[in-house]
Amino acid sequence: MAKYLLLKHYRGAPTAVNDVPMDQWTPEEISAHMQYMSDFATRLEESGEFVDGQALAPEGTFVRYDGEGRSPVTDGPFAETKDLIAGWMVIDVDSYERAVELAGVLSAAPGAGGAPIHEWLEVRPFLAAPPTITE
Repeated sequence: MAKYLLLKHYRGAPTAVNDVPMDQWTPEEISAHMQYMSDFATRLEESGEFVDGQALAPEGTFVRYDGEGRSPVTDGPFAETKDLIAGWMVIDVDSYERAVELAGVLSAAPGAGGAPIHEWLEVRPFLAAPPTITE
């Protein structure tokens, strides 16, 4: 089994087919989208492939170390930048092909008008530890 991160980009990814910003959706369209996401996670829980997932707020701050005894430096929030991660899901699957297959299903979540979004999802493998050689 290998873990993959499925990243949902609200902005910054290639344009989705049904590219209506979520702030223009009706409450019913938002509810249908969230229900699809919940149902998808439930199916993956049942198959043992779901690890975790969350939606993210648009606000965020970059933070970095600024030297011994100094407060961290912050910059942001950046809600108006071109890139915005809307949420993420961690899956634990048998293969990269299965991760891509599941990302394709998640991409079909409904959006404006109830039509599938066909959004682009980023599939990122977790970095695995290099194999240990013993003699």
